[in-house]
Amino acid sequence: MTSNTRAWWSGTLLVPSEASESCVFRPIISLCESWEVPVPDPELNLPLVDLKRQYRSIKTEIDEALLGVIASSEYVLGEELARFEQEFAAYCGVRHCVGVGSGTSAIQLALEALDITSGDEVIAPANTFFGTVLPVLKLGAIPVLVDCDDDTATIDVDAVSAAIGPRTKAVVAVHLYGHPADVDPLRQLCESHDLALVEDACQAHGARYKARRAGSLGTIAAFSFYPSKNLGAYGDGGAVTTDDEQLAERIRVLRNLGQSSRYAHVAEGWNERLDTIQAAILRVKLRHLDRWNALRRRNAAVYERALQGSHVRTMKTASWAEHVWHVYPVRTPNRDQLRATLAAQGIATGMHYPVPLHEQPVLARLGYRRGAFPVSEAWSREVLSLPMFAELEPHEIERAGGIATAWEATAA
Repeated sequence: MTSNTRAWWSGTLLVPSEASESCVFRPIISLCESWEVPVPDPELNLPLVDLKRQYRSIKTEIDEALLGVIASSEYVLGEELARFEQEFAAYCGVRHCVGVGSGTSAIQLALEALDITSGDEVIAPANTFFGTVLPVLKLGAIPVLVDCDDDTATIDVDAVSAAIGPRTKAVVAVHLYGHPADVDPLRQLCESHDLALVEDACQAHGARYKARRAGSLGTIAAFSFYPSKNLGAYGDGGAVTTDDEQLAERIRVLRNLGQSSRYAHVAEGWNERLDTIQAAILRVKLRHLDRWNALRRRNAAVYERALQGSHVRTMKTASWAEHVWHVYPVRTPNRDQLRATLAAQGIATGMHYPVPLHEQPVLARLGYRRGAFPVSEAWSREVLSLPMFAELEPHEIERAGGIATAWEATAA
């Protein structure tokens, strides 16, 4: 190692951790101590997500919304929540939106409203965040995992068809990274087998499938408003969208301790309401969402150009999809080396997701073995998420792409 390299290792350079979706930071010494790296210039640091830039761009609107809720003192199931639910339902093109506590609770309440229970099977992709299947487990049902499409990383329709059995009750289509799953053939499968089609739209706010918005494509849909999402709150939050009035009403009851009216408990519900103050924030951000998504698409196009000529594999958008690029994933067999090189230049990266579901220790009882889902496993070994947010500047993207391209030439 050079002296500069040793100085860097003795410092505190950190990158985002994928142990959760939060902006927690951890050392990356174990990733890259075998490579020599220069000292990064702090002036050129580039985070994976920069929520401070977003706040500065809408500060006046956000501050006014927050103070308005405080002045009203309507903190739980207040008017701002009702207004957001109406506006987000209209945005998605559905009749109903029910605000809940998180994206995970949105999936759980959706499944519970569909009467998913012990022994039922729910088909889901192996290449997704654990929160997609945790609610299945909590309801006593069985996740049946299938592989993903190599180009879009979304659920493989043929694999779903092969996995349907007598106990199957639902299919969860995850719109991963902001790219919609191929919903029409999935819906046809579900209709022919009398199954519910559940959209995990937690990363797909505003995405379109053949001109229809995510959230309007299945029986019911779940959204997350985690702070780093395309439409993010200032804490946890989520929503369920549907055209089915009975499902919507059941979720309203379940989210509020099973109450049909005050102190009338008609179900064993949960305390999973979306806070009014978060709804007020989301109302402001919803007005900007389409513009922000357009900027994310511009940023993805800049990345595509910046990485031309390299062997770093970029994600393609299907002809029927309008991608919203919640993250910008690339693939390379030398993922850890590229990550270390970018970190050495102050560029943060992520991994979505480094361990497919069937290799998670808690799911070992499902009986899957390594090699069961080769496409998902390839994604997990190779995927690296580059910085992506609406406020990114093209020159920042070009710098990251240039470092990646130069690294590849050196590594070769």
